[in-house]
Amino acid sequence: MSEQETAAEVPTQKAAAEQAAKTVGAAKKTPAKKAAPAKKTPAKKAAPAKKAAAAKKSATAKQAPAKKTAAAQKSPADKTPAKKTAAKKAPAKKAPGGRPESRASKAKRAAQLNEALAEVYYYAHPELDFENPFELLVATVLSAQTTDLRVNQTTPALFAAYPTPEDMAAANPEELEELIRPTGFFRSKAKSLLGLSAALRDDHGGKVPGTIEELVKLPGVGRKTAFVVLGNAFGVPGLTVDTHFGRLVRRWKLTEQTDAVKVEQEIDDLLPESEWTMFSHRTIFHGRRICHSRKPACGACPIAELCPSYGEGETDPEKAKKLLKYEMGGQPGQRLKPPADYPGRP
Repeated sequence: MSEQETAAEVPTQKAAAEQAAKTVGAAKKTPAKKAAPAKKTPAKKAAPAKKAAAAKKSATAKQAPAKKTAAAQKSPADKTPAKKTAAKKAPAKKAPGGRPESRASKAKRAAQLNEALAEVYYYAHPELDFENPFELLVATVLSAQTTDLRVNQTTPALFAAYPTPEDMAAANPEELEELIRPTGFFRSKAKSLLGLSAALRDDHGGKVPGTIEELVKLPGVGRKTAFVVLGNAFGVPGLTVDTHFGRLVRRWKLTEQTDAVKVEQEIDDLLPESEWTMFSHRTIFHGRRICHSRKPACGACPIAELCPSYGEGETDPEKAKKLLKYEMGGQPGQRLKPPADYPGRP
């Protein structure tokens, strides 16, 4: 290489070196300037992202409890009250249209049943033998937990020994118990007879009172016994709610009550007062003869078309006919001294 070439090369090298230095310096400055914004930019973007994520998470968290709460509220509302409503409405009887039966509908059926029973049991009457209010009162007290026939077989000797309240109040308890022993529960019944006889003697001049308020105050006398006496000895209308009566009016869907007083109140509201006493007799007659407790004779029932419970008992006519009792089955009734128009034999 010549000296001229070497001299020319030196400035070139210096220029190259200077250019390289400038490049390096520029390179060093450029990353520094770009790095700062690069660090700031992600930081700024990250913050909104985190806030957005946090906001989204918060919104989700808020929505989740809301859904759970709604579900929790919906579940009891859909399930628990539904069960309670079903439990309350289950006993309620409904008309064919699905609605609870109205009072007017029940009253109409009660009138139809009463009319039909009146044709079948035109001779219905109290099945206890008696000749005066005192005898009817005593016989009715004795009829608890036994048949009227058993009472009718017992009272002739009883009334022969104690014909008046004064006589019975002065009776020897043991002798009285022995006379009424066949009717069962004779000790408690004797106590009631002695108590009511004394009350009649001391408080009512030896006469049986003619009001429900006074009768139920007598020992051993409840509303059923009182209405038997009032209806049949004094002509005062009243329902006699015994086991037969209560069973049948429930089968006829006239009431759902089982308490005797509540049954009385509901049936009173369905029939005219003038029909109360005879409706009692007809219903009790039907319960004793055809619509029995355990096995009703549905197939031989003359009022089956009116009965909402038809089919609970024997529906075959021939089999049902064998279940009939008393005069319906060709047997004697419960009275030893029946009325003149009684169709059966004593």
